[in-house]
Amino acid sequence: MKRLKITTLMVVLIAIVISSAVYIKGTASKSDNSKKNESTATTKVPEDHGLTFSVLGDVHGNAAKLDNAINDLHGVKENMDAMILNGDNVDQGLKNQYDVIKNTLNKDRELLPKTIIKNIGNHDYFDYQRGPNKPEDVERFKNMYLDFAGEKSVYHDTWIKGYHFISLGSESGNTKELGAVNAFLSQKQLDWLKEKLAEKHEKGKPIFVFLHQHLSTSIKGWMGVEQRRELNKILSSYPEVILFTSHTHVLLSVDNIKQNQPFTTAHTGAVSYAILPEDYKIKRLYDESQGLYVEVQGNKTTIKGRDFVKKSWIFSKEISSASE
Repeated sequence: MKRLKITTLMVVLIAIVISSAVYIKGTASKSDNSKKNESTATTKVPEDHGLTFSVLGDVHGNAAKLDNAINDLHGVKENMDAMILNGDNVDQGLKNQYDVIKNTLNKDRELLPKTIIKNIGNHDYFDYQRGPNKPEDVERFKNMYLDFAGEKSVYHDTWIKGYHFISLGSESGNTKELGAVNAFLSQKQLDWLKEKLAEKHEKGKPIFVFLHQHLSTSIKGWMGVEQRRELNKILSSYPEVILFTSHTHVLLSVDNIKQNQPFTTAHTGAVSYAILPEDYKIKRLYDESQGLYVEVQGNKTTIKGRDFVKKSWIFSKEISSASE
């Protein structure tokens, strides 16, 4: 009888030990799984909440209007991803004028996105005290721009949130051969553009291209780009392209957005002043100041015209570049 009691006690003790081991192992397993889940949660890629940027053309060294545009856009969207200054940053390519714009951007740095893309325009090749540029003058103006923009070339590109931003730029300006307003794009630049458009290309995904001068305009005598046929042919291979141009200063309207060419073109308006074309004459409207605000979600781009004086919207146009 005594031996039976001892045997029974031993069986109970063994059962307790086994149960304890199973419980400890189960607890440890749950703890490990919990840690794995925590690790997965902390390393999860954040959702893409879209892309937003603004495009400002023709500041012409007008610091007050640039400051007003920056403040207005900050009220529209506090944390934009980029701002593009699309040429004619100054009225003349002079250091003191660039310094004024640099100081304005520095003063407003808390209101600005981290990425500011600065493109070249025809006025960035000007000095009204001089006549047409000689080759050495062209290089001097170009270097002044490059120092301001922080770029190595008048054409350059960058990627923002997986979207390609490609900037084109005239490689000369204000010469007897080229004239005062037109852009010259070398074959080297056009070949570079072909490579950049093909880089990481996804059918249907927007590609944003910027050039100060236009491809076409209703203003008589304003040709825009010397190589406009070649440029148009290259861009036509990519219907996803949205080409932003400035230069003409014409007032913004939804008609400035032209689709299915097969690419899209969008006029940016002008920060400094607007122009009313009247045959070969132009009327300047110095009370006007306009630009674009752009929202991107996947393959859908919404372009909005903004009046910085009235602080109101001019138009909103949705562009879908979804692949067929």
